[in-house]
Amino acid sequence: MLNEEKLVQQTLDSLAAQEHQDFTVVVVDNGSTDASCLIVSEFAAAHPHMDIRLVHEAEKGTGTAADTGMRFGVEHGARWLARTDADCLAAPDWTAKIVRAFDDGLELIAGQLVPRGDEGISTRGRTMMLLAVEIASFFGRIRPGNKGEGYLGPYQMLPGCNMAITADMYHRSGGFPRTSIEDLHEDRALSNRVRKLTRNYALRRDVVVYGSSRRVKAWGLKNTLAWYADHRYRPEHVDIR
Repeated sequence: MLNEEKLVQQTLDSLAAQEHQDFTVVVVDNGSTDASCLIVSEFAAAHPHMDIRLVHEAEKGTGTAADTGMRFGVEHGARWLARTDADCLAAPDWTAKIVRAFDDGLELIAGQLVPRGDEGISTRGRTMMLLAVEIASFFGRIRPGNKGEGYLGPYQMLPGCNMAITADMYHRSGGFPRTSIEDLHEDRALSNRVRKLTRNYALRRDVVVYGSSRRVKAWGLKNTLAWYADHRYRPEHVDIR
């Protein structure tokens, strides 16, 4: 979470509405200067039945913040870890479907990312974004940087805002690299680390998170795809709010 006062309440509402409620919410604040932390604290006070922890990571970076949250879970005895972001909405059965995927033997789960429907994007535009995700996933499999010695299975695109991993695999793989979003896509790095340790990873399309389209709105679809493809597009401002 970084300056997400406009959206984090909705993210927390989606987690409060989960059908499967046996989980702890760890919100990692990555240096917010707005009311984000206050909103989280007030939400926790208003929902005493939920186990909500607010932790702070001063070193800015999506990889760094994600790693801090995951390691907090590992250190506090979590068996399974899941990640979404503070501009996303988890489907009501998100945690239930994650548990089912782990019960099937998976150690790393890539979920289905769907554009949010409340940001003024047309149906056609959302369809084009879904198609772009599928194309990006295909090219990820043939991308030279995702090939090499030691991989036990094919590359699996891993949405950082919709993924889950066993605590054991997170520890064994080294987890998310503690990097900034400008330097490295930490989700791709984690996927490649896991591929060298197990074949028990897969895309589960029934594990759904609705993600923000604000980068697409600000940069356009072509530039957004170029950004996620090795930062071929480098905007002046990455943190679109």
